[in-house]
Amino acid sequence: MSDPHTMRHADREDKRSFLQRLAEFIHPGPDSTDELIDTLVEAQENKIIGLDSRMMLEGVIRMADMTAGDVMVPATRMDVLDIKSSADDLMHQVIDTAHSRFPVVEGDRENIIGILMAKDLLKLQRAPELNIRALLRPAVFVPESKGLNDLLRDFRGNRNHLAIVIDEFGRVAGLITIEDVLEQIVGEIEDEFDIAEDEGDIFGLADRTYRVSGDTPIERVAAAFSVELHASDDAQSFETIGGLIAHEMGHVPKRGERHQIGGLEFVVLHTKGGAVRWFKVSPTAL
Repeated sequence: MSDPHTMRHADREDKRSFLQRLAEFIHPGPDSTDELIDTLVEAQENKIIGLDSRMMLEGVIRMADMTAGDVMVPATRMDVLDIKSSADDLMHQVIDTAHSRFPVVEGDRENIIGILMAKDLLKLQRAPELNIRALLRPAVFVPESKGLNDLLRDFRGNRNHLAIVIDEFGRVAGLITIEDVLEQIVGEIEDEFDIAEDEGDIFGLADRTYRVSGDTPIERVAAAFSVELHASDDAQSFETIGGLIAHEMGHVPKRGERHQIGGLEFVVLHTKGGAVRWFKVSPTAL
């Protein structure tokens, strides 16, 4: 004799119509991430969702498989402050790099003792007797393997928007911010230095200088200014003007730094993730 409780449970469990079950049999749901993304593409083509919505949903799906190590700023490109620097030196470095948060080290770059908020430096203007250490906030450390979903949840929960990433040996591997995570969903978050793609990668400014994107091909810059641009070491070849300038300077360029090459002066306007986003370019004085 059948159990009436089991029968009632089965009735509650499947209330789909015959046509719904037939449709699912003919068109089963996605079994993988790629199939799910293909479904989103199809939904966009059928005008069920828009392009922006599709891209954001794809970002959410792909982010589920990403870790802090995938999107962090490597340790070699981190801008850090030395606790032993004077208040003036710290202020100049904060202005030059234009970040809002900085890891603070003591002695070795591996020895991160806290995080300094750029706005907290303003307190020194009113109370110079303050000890820099009193302004530091605790540093949060996360492993390279930490999932971005979990990291975003942590960022939202503890209101701390920067974490130091460490490798399996406990060494500093880099840093990651909440902006780095969100950009995996919404795309690159523009700031005051970002220019729309349709405005070009080289354009004139009011003072008769030019703003040039760091990822502009060298050939395009050379043609635009009618100059020859090549590395001092002929054995080295580069595709972008940012790569060439960084090589010639011998280090990762920082905001405000200048370099002359091929009859042009390049001033670093903005950097992000260790790469130059924008240069201000003008012919050198004869």
